[in-house]
Amino acid sequence: MIISRTPLRMSLVGGGSDLPAFYKSEEVGAVISSAIDKYIYVNVNKKFDQGIRVGYSINEEVTAVDQIKHPLVRESMRYLGLNGGVEITTIADIPSKGTGLGSSSSFTVGLLHALNAYMGKYSSAEVLGKDACKVEIELCKEPIGKQDQYAAAYGGFNLIEFRPDESVVVSPLICKAATIKSLQSSLLMFYTGTTRNASSILQEQSDSLANNPVKLQALRQMVKLAYSLRDELQANNLEAMGEILHENWLLKKSLVASISNQEIDRWYELAMNAGAQGGKILGAGAGGFLLMTAPPEKHTAIKAALSMLKHVPVELEPLGSRIVFDTARSE
Repeated sequence: MIISRTPLRMSLVGGGSDLPAFYKSEEVGAVISSAIDKYIYVNVNKKFDQGIRVGYSINEEVTAVDQIKHPLVRESMRYLGLNGGVEITTIADIPSKGTGLGSSSSFTVGLLHALNAYMGKYSSAEVLGKDACKVEIELCKEPIGKQDQYAAAYGGFNLIEFRPDESVVVSPLICKAATIKSLQSSLLMFYTGTTRNASSILQEQSDSLANNPVKLQALRQMVKLAYSLRDELQANNLEAMGEILHENWLLKKSLVASISNQEIDRWYELAMNAGAQGGKILGAGAGGFLLMTAPPEKHTAIKAALSMLKHVPVELEPLGSRIVFDTARSE
């Protein structure tokens, strides 16, 4: 039996510049992203026969890989050349899809990690990120970017850059421990109670970039903000974070109308009026989790102002996908 544990992520600045519609025609795309202490667990166990069982929101019992309905499981097994004789089940700390925490990519990374371990193969973070992109973007034809896969594979708090040649560079943010501690204590994450189809929003965003200099310029500015946030945090200037998050959110909303709505704008305004310094909807937008940053002494007032939403405590996670249980090692 193999169990992998893979973190979810929160993207702070630059989201959308990891889409090929942007970075393939630009010098670079860049995001500031961090893994968080919420996880997806993938369990791979040897099946007594040569069939395949896949357990998630439904249970699939099939005799061949091509019969698997779950596209990420089917294409991952095809890609790795694993034909059967396995049971695959998952557990998630935040089970809902479409919450803006990169759950699909975390699942894919964790699945590839567990399947490789089951087959006796070591998986580096670089290979996991690259292979997860291969499965999701190329094989499953998802119109998504690359940041989530690498955030889940590497873990930590990083600047992630996307080059026109399809290479991805992950650079950890080197900050004082006190800066990271203060950053964590400033964050507030709220579940809006709604989920959305990220793929459709990202497809719309990609389509809107074609021959639209205004939207391209907005994304270029978001990339600049990613580097600005990196520089400010590495200079231990946490006070700039709220202003940068706020500017990034205004730019992000200008890309596609569906990224926000009147209700999200109202929640954001309530938080700002209660003392927040900046924030954003995590992920593609339109629902999921609302992230705000504020001095700790303002948190009680902000929670009261957003009492209609569920507050979910969150911390940064330094580690990426890990094999946390392997019976071959424990025997």
